[in-house]
Amino acid sequence: MTSSPSVLIVDDTLTGRKALELLLKEEGYRLAFASNGNDALRCARQFAPDVILLDVMMPGMDGYEVCFQMRTDPMLLDVPILLLSSLTERGERLKGIEAGADDFISKPYDRVELLARVRTITRLNRFRRLREEYAQLESALLELQLTYDATIEGWVQALDLRDKESEGHTRRVTAMTVQLAQAMGIDEERIGHYRRGALLHDVGKLGIPDSILHKPDSLTPEEQKIMRRHPQYAFQWLSRIDYLQPSLQIPYSHHEKWDGSGYPRGLRGESIPLEARIFAVVDVWDALISERPYKPAWPVEKAAGYIRSQVDIHFDPRIADIFLEHFIYQFVDNHEKHRYSLQKQASHPCCG
Repeated sequence: MTSSPSVLIVDDTLTGRKALELLLKEEGYRLAFASNGNDALRCARQFAPDVILLDVMMPGMDGYEVCFQMRTDPMLLDVPILLLSSLTERGERLKGIEAGADDFISKPYDRVELLARVRTITRLNRFRRLREEYAQLESALLELQLTYDATIEGWVQALDLRDKESEGHTRRVTAMTVQLAQAMGIDEERIGHYRRGALLHDVGKLGIPDSILHKPDSLTPEEQKIMRRHPQYAFQWLSRIDYLQPSLQIPYSHHEKWDGSGYPRGLRGESIPLEARIFAVVDVWDALISERPYKPAWPVEKAAGYIRSQVDIHFDPRIADIFLEHFIYQFVDNHEKHRYSLQKQASHPCCG
């Protein structure tokens, strides 16, 4: 619950302090008092008021000097100061402004006017403080996010060190996932979650024994069953981290297939999360065109043909089409682009 606004009253006379106390106390303000300049400076630092009502005519250190010293103190630099004085000459007002005062109220003051000015200036000062606190929170949140993302990058490096066969695969598919999501018009905040999910898509493989993960031959049915647990491992580990909740679906669901034949849940069609459908196309594409110890890299046309053959089986038709439209052109020359365009039209007679 937000506390009441606070006011520091600085006046060398008891009568002046009491008059302001009676006026402001009934309005719910928290009050502190000082009777001279030195007490005002000390109390202002301790009390951290929302506004200071500062009498000008005080013996010793007058209000102008107190105001000037407050404006040179980093703790008090932004605290609003209202000078109270029976001196109304223009020169006195200018002197107050030069000392750093925010406003100048003439004595005898109008009670309604003074309350209105105090109310307005405390509201503005509190709003300024809230904005500063919000900016500090945003900065802290960004720093925390960068720390989390650096941790994720460390996990990815650990995965690459363990699985040399697919080194570089994670960074490539992450970049393509981001590009494909942008081509689909997905907003940048969601794309940020997609990026983290893509980086962590194979984190569950840390739970798979090396004897299975690096087996050069085909896996036995039992070994395949173990290998297929890696999305569940990823879900179990990552779901405990609040920051990664919006990024879970790629690690958990990127092996689901459009026709429902995938794993671990056998999801079908649009019940598969969008980011997982996007990533599935990218993941298979990179695996096809990359050289691995057990296979050479496929030519681009052969890989594109495979992607097209898996539409409505493995891949969401719309996403596969957008992917091929945007990415096939990055890998082929102009002659091949023209031939791909003709093949695309032939495979979709409605477009001719």
